[in-house]
Order: sequence, then structure tokens, then C-alpha cells
Amino acid sequence: MSDPARLRLFQLVSPSLPVGAFSYSEGLEVLVQAGRLTAVEPLEAWLRAELMGGAITLEVAALAPLQALLHNLPEGMGAEAAEDGGAERARQAWNALADLDGWLLAQREAPELRAQQRQMGLSLLLLLADLGWPLPAAGGAGPSTTAAPTLAWPAAFAWAACCLGLGSPAIEEAYLYGWVANQISAAVRLVPLGPTQGQRLQLALAPLIAERAHALAAADPRTLWSGGVGASLAQLQHAELYSRLFRS
Repeated sequence: MSDPARLRLFQLVSPSLPVGAFSYSEGLEVLVQAGRLTAVEPLEAWLRAELMGGAITLEVAALAPLQALLHNLPEGMGAEAAEDGGAERARQAWNALADLDGWLLAQREAPELRAQQRQMGLSLLLLLADLGWPLPAAGGAGPSTTAAPTLAWPAAFAWAACCLGLGSPAIEEAYLYGWVANQISAAVRLVPLGPTQGQRLQLALAPLIAERAHALAAADPRTLWSGGVGASLAQLQHAELYSRLFRS
């Protein structure tokens, strides 16, 4: 990877990326209040289990297919292209993209998690539009921000990778690294953990993140399964907490 591409990748996983990821715990808050995660050891075991078979693995495996579909979206169509079947190709491309995007969103049982996916996706798409990379309109008539609300976080992340010239397995590594970093950041505030413990845990998980990213980059997401039942139950219970710090 070239130096400029590497720097763009760093920007995509930076905590300063204004998508609001810091405000979500994805069920960790429930587990901490229930006494399930009270130290770094059970937290590490939890994160390793999610990296091996949680819903996050389906999203990571879908990044390359999402990116391929996004690359096929027409950026604009004149009358000649429309007469040559361009409009139909654009419709088919968007239908395939919307189908995979919706399938991924359906893997998140909790309404709060689906809202998180939509909010973060929209925030990233609007940011990219402001930076000069608007998502092509669903109708194929040209670039437009009106299509932004139709994509959730994984597809928006894939679009950012398209705009920044990034590909596999770098985007899979970045997606997993960012997810783990956000989970550890939430745990530092919730458990609580010391910042040094958090950094030590991020380092300890680095080999598994790299291994899973390379494996998932070559996987078909629709042949995988999510074993994150405990995570789903925790996420569903978050809305019932008496008091809470996070939005999920």
C-alpha cells in the first residue's frame, strides 16, 4: 500500500471521524451492569468470541462484495446511455446493493443497533459528499446526496474505501480494528479499565484482527452465520436499562 493510501486508511479509522461511533457500546453497557464483564480478562474473551463468530464477521465479509457493487454504480447517464439500457443497469446495480445492505441490517436484531447502523452510515455518506464524493443517485441520473439515507454503516464504509482508493484486505482490517477500538473505548469508561489496560488489550487482539480480516476478505457473507446470541440479547436489553451512558 502506498504512503498516501495508508494515510487515508488511518483517517478512515481515526476516532476523530465525525460519525458518532463513540456514543455506542453495542450491548457492553448491559453486560457490565449485569456483572458479566468486570475486568479485562472477560472482556478479552468476549471480544475474541465476537471476532470469531459474531455479527461483525458478516459485515466484514460483505465489504468486498459491497465495494464491487458500488464500483458498478454509474456516476451519470446522458440520453444516449439511457437509451442503450444504462437506466436498467443502474436500477439492477442499486437493487443488488440495496438487497445486500438490507440483509446485513436485518442481522442486527436490536432496534438500537439498526438505528446505530443507519445513523453512522448516513453521517459518513454526508461527510464524503461534503469532501467531494457524493454517492451516485439511485436513479442513475448523476451524483446526489439524496441516496445517502439508503445505506447503513458497512455499505457506507465500503463507499468510503472506494472514494479513498482502498481495497482488501486493508479495509477488512480497518473495519475490525475500528470496531474493537470502539468496544475497548466503551469498556474503559464502563468497566472501568485503565487506559493502559485498554491499549494492552488492543495490542493483544491485533494478530486475531489480522487473521480474521484476511479470512473474511475471501469469504461469502451469505454462507456465514452469526453465533453472537449473547450479544444480541444484551443489545435488546439496553433500552430497558434504568440509567445508561451509551445509545446502544
